[in-house]
Amino acid sequence: MRRTRLARLGGVAAVAAIAVTGWLAPAWGQTARPAAADGMSPATATSLAGQLAAARQATAKYATNLGRAKADGYFIITKMMPNMGYHFLNPNISGFSVTKPPILVYEHRGSTWQLGALEWVFTSMPKSVPLPNATFGSFPAACHYADGTFIPDKTAATCPKTAPVSHAKFTFWHPDLITMHVWIWYPNPAGLYSSTNPDVAPFNKG
Repeated sequence: MRRTRLARLGGVAAVAAIAVTGWLAPAWGQTARPAAADGMSPATATSLAGQLAAARQATAKYATNLGRAKADGYFIITKMMPNMGYHFLNPNISGFSVTKPPILVYEHRGSTWQLGALEWVFTSMPKSVPLPNATFGSFPAACHYADGTFIPDKTAATCPKTAPVSHAKFTFWHPDLITMHVWIWYPNPAGLYSSTNPDVAPFNKG
């Protein structure tokens, strides 16, 4: 989006649109719909900026407060995934609402937790794009455990009752998933919707 277009955007939407400009590059390893900010109409860019602003406002309480997220029902489902983060799921959230992400992706250092991305998951490719120019990743069917460990498994029936290494309690299984990350709390040079973010590499060791 060029500076002349940004001049037509107002208020909070303009602030969000500035961030969008730097993030809507084609993302690594995405499966569909490469993002390109310059290909958006002013109306679409304004709509996306407004949606991102709403998502930030709704999740600001979690930005540096993992305890608040846990109190609201989010629990760990992965430990640090390289160039992503720790994933926390709220099983009470379903469907798509930009202000209610089912998964929060955090970066962790010492005692500090920083929200990086919001994530939505789907059991099949959405028939309509949830957000303008969205791209998608994938996550294989897996068994998950209470300490955030998981193992790929095509069926729930064959999930071990405890994690093979840590012996943590089994929590849930999910089928193959389509994923949509939105990096609105940690800028991502790979793209707003990229599954991975090279700038969080320093956190990879957890």
